This record gives sequence, C-alpha cells and structure tokens, in this order.
Amino acid sequence: MTSIRKFHFHCGSLLLAFTAVVTAAEPHPGVDDFLHELKAETHADHASTQRWKKLLAGAEFQPAIIAAISKPAEASKTWQQYRPIFLTEKRLHDGVAFWTEHRALLASISAETGVAPEIIVAIIGVETSYGRVTGNYRVLDALTTLAFYYPPRAAFFRKELKTLLRQPSTRFPVALDEITGSYAGAMGSAQFMPSSYAEYARDQDGDGRIDLWNSTADIIASVANYFVVHGWVSQAPIAELATVADAAVLPELRGTEPVHSVATLAASGYQSSLPLDPNLPATLVQLAGADGSETWITHRNFYVITRYNRSPMYAMAVFQLSQQLTAAIATPAAGAQ
Repeated sequence: MTSIRKFHFHCGSLLLAFTAVVTAAEPHPGVDDFLHELKAETHADHASTQRWKKLLAGAEFQPAIIAAISKPAEASKTWQQYRPIFLTEKRLHDGVAFWTEHRALLASISAETGVAPEIIVAIIGVETSYGRVTGNYRVLDALTTLAFYYPPRAAFFRKELKTLLRQPSTRFPVALDEITGSYAGAMGSAQFMPSSYAEYARDQDGDGRIDLWNSTADIIASVANYFVVHGWVSQAPIAELATVADAAVLPELRGTEPVHSVATLAASGYQSSLPLDPNLPATLVQLAGADGSETWITHRNFYVITRYNRSPMYAMAVFQLSQQLTAAIATPAAGAQ
C-alpha cells in the first residue's frame, strides 16, 4: 500500500513543504539507489543488504531536524552573542569538577598524546556540557532525514549514513537503531559523526566497544586522538590578542589556516602580545565582541580546533574556556576538591 506523507514547517520566514511517497519497498525517496551504491562500494552480501534495508525502512523523517540545521548558531550570532552561551560560570564549575574527578586519566592521556588536558575538557564542555546534553534524536532518523530530504548537504549526510550502516553491531554500546545524538547525527559526549567515530574513536578501556556516552576513558582518548591526527602541536600557542597599529594593513587570509608568520603580521601592523618565534605560523581572526572588534593572532593549534568544528567562534570558545579551566584548576580550592 502506498501512502502520501506531507510535512510542513517554518524555517525563518520560509515555509517549506515536503511530500514523500512512502511504500514498503521505498520508504524514502532514492533509498533504492542509495542501497545499490552502498552494496557496490562495500561488496556486501545479501544478509548485510537486507539488514540495511530493514534499518532504513524503520527510519523516520523528522522535519524539526531540517529546521534546526537550517539556522545554526554561528550563522545568526556575533561573537558578543555567541560567547555567553558557552563561557558561563556553570560550565566552568562543572569543567573543574570533571577535570578533578578524572585528573589521573586526563594526565595519562595528555602525556601519551601531547594534547593539553584543558583542551580535552573544554571540547567536552562546549560540545555536551560534559556529557549531559548528547542529543535525543535517533541518529538513524537524523542521518536519513538529512540524506534524503535536505538537498544542500545531502551528499555529506549520505556518506555519513553509509558509514553508520557499515559499522559492526559490536562497535556501539547499543543497537544501531537505538543510538541517539544531535540533529546532525553527532554522537556521544564528544559529538562524533559516524566517519569520525569510525576513524578516530578509541576503545581506551579495552572492553571491545567504543562507548562515547558512558566510558570516560573512551571519550577522553577519542577527543585526544582526533587532535593528534589533525596535527596538534604539544605545548604550542593557540591564540592571543593582537595590538593593531593605526596604519595596519590587513593581509590576505585563508580562513583560519596559519598562512603567515608572526613576523609578517607584525610588519603589517598586527603585533603579538606574546614573546613568540618570529617564524611561527600565524593568521588573524577578527570577531565582533562586546567592546567592539577583536583582532586575534591565531596559530596551528587554533586551526586544529577548527577541524573539530569549522567555526572560528567555536574554536575561540573552546580556547577561552580552556584558559578559564586552567586558571581555576590551579587555585587551592579547586585542587582540594
């Protein structure tokens, strides 16, 4: 029996309407082609193909996901508005508690990887408030919705959905169709997409599964490994405010990639506030702060943070939270906890 489902929702001032023809054989538009692609790419057997088909047949379209992904915080907020979302007393307090509770584990993984513990803690804090807010959407629903009903990024989410379906059932702490996450399909305290889960996540506690919801060891090791693979430089600077000369000339920038050096930025009128090697790679990030425009000199490690999330504001929030955590954990009160 064929049924017609019509979905209507508002996104900004735009009314979007989705009409999906749903049959037992094709629950989502294009799913048969998708399954053929996946089978060809993986040389899957009949049992695997039937398993994928059953999983997709049970996946539900969620219009709220389309609405959410169409208006991310970074797209509509300035740094002045964005910063207070993540730099709060509660997030700092909870971060100190998390660091204190897992101090030995953080120290061990930091020593092994070279990734600073404050960065690991800040990432988990910004992403999910230290594991408290990991998302309530079924990841299968989220990725199916975005793969088949969101043309602007359908190619990306089709790849993520394929990666999710290819994972062995033993990889996750629960069945694949029971995994929950964000509206974009990010999972666990570290908010890894399926491709990141497959490539960077680590079974640090050695139980045979990678549990980014309940295993603190797996969570911390996975975040650290992500940074290592993306080129984190141990004990290297991340960012500092620039002193801008009146006659400063803004150089050509390439996102957050450090394509200049501290010396060339200084020659252009942007002086670092730290005594750094003049040849150290650097670039500029300009943000609209509470007291006007802020110009930051950023380095390789700042760029690495943007590999986790491409937004410079996200990276700055992580950096500034990490600074607050470092200062707080060093106080006698924090150390005594």
